[in-house]
Amino acid sequence: MTIRVVMSGATGWVGRALVPAIMADGGMRLAGAVSRNAAGQDAGLAAGVTSVGVSVSATLEEAFATPSDVMVDYTKPDAVKAHVMTAIDHGRHVVIGTSGLGAADYAEIEKAALANGVGVIAAGNFSITATLMKRFALMAAKYVPDVEVIDYASARKPDAPSGTARELAEALSAVRGASTAKPQAEVSGIRETRGAAVGTGQGVQVHALRLPSYILSCEALFGLPDERLTIRHDAGSSAAPYVAGTLLAIRKVGSIRGLVRGLDALID
Repeated sequence: MTIRVVMSGATGWVGRALVPAIMADGGMRLAGAVSRNAAGQDAGLAAGVTSVGVSVSATLEEAFATPSDVMVDYTKPDAVKAHVMTAIDHGRHVVIGTSGLGAADYAEIEKAALANGVGVIAAGNFSITATLMKRFALMAAKYVPDVEVIDYASARKPDAPSGTARELAEALSAVRGASTAKPQAEVSGIRETRGAAVGTGQGVQVHALRLPSYILSCEALFGLPDERLTIRHDAGSSAAPYVAGTLLAIRKVGSIRGLVRGLDALID
């Protein structure tokens, strides 16, 4: 059965790469596209490719007037939650590629998805290599309890930490042992320079850098007496790495009820 997809953020960095990828996939069809700035234009032309015969809508409600199965969101941190809840209320499955959501947001989304009988897949990063970084870091955390995360992004990125770093820290906090670092509450000086604890229990310290020339990078640093381990992922200037993982999520989300977080869950 062909999966009918609505692309929210169709003219964004990732959306422009996903529109032609969805059209080229034999098991999918672009049923709608949303971009306030490009409303009324052909979705293909707005994404910088050939005409696809689908007009861009200004809102999700307009796009949902046409039957569809899955909504994919690559928009902005301040808009993504409202988009997801709207899609769930309209009975659509959802794939979330936008960062900025926290544990409380995901709990609310999961509750709504279960109540409406739909699936939601969210990942801080849909790149295969970023997923492998998370996998290897979780393996290391079982043996090395002292770990902190550094999150790199451009000076203009509006949210901190990135979805990649937040998802990684939350996952690490669930498997790591007790840290030997002095608790943040006991640190003298300016405590905020130690970063923020993310995740359950004592959490994992995350430090977010926002500087020109960076795109997206994330690294987990592990320490033992007299030795260190760094596991790092660097993203390039293209959105291509996120396309394959997002298409995989589109294919899988219809078989899910509730929320699944992380591309690694789909690969397994």
